[in-house]
Amino acid sequence: MKTLQEIFENKPYLAWDISSKENLSEKSMLERLLSYGDWEEIMEAEKILGIKKMASLFNQIKNSQRTNLRPKTINYFQNYFAKYA
Repeated sequence: MKTLQEIFENKPYLAWDISSKENLSEKSMLERLLSYGDWEEIMEAEKILGIKKMASLFNQIKNSQRTNLRPKTINYFQNYFAKYA
């Protein structure tokens, strides 16, 4: 099974502005996937993390003081996790 780190190694555009991708936390990687990734990459992350953990990380990202997620992205994934998690 792949890891989130492998997704980032194969898709450099997800962390184009970070020099050391190895040091990213799962929370940071998920935030970048939700911001810059496509649906296949998000579903791949869901298989790796599981829907419950992914929802938990999303809530941490959403409720933090500083988030890079767009309001439409937050709304979509709030509804998605409310239905499926």
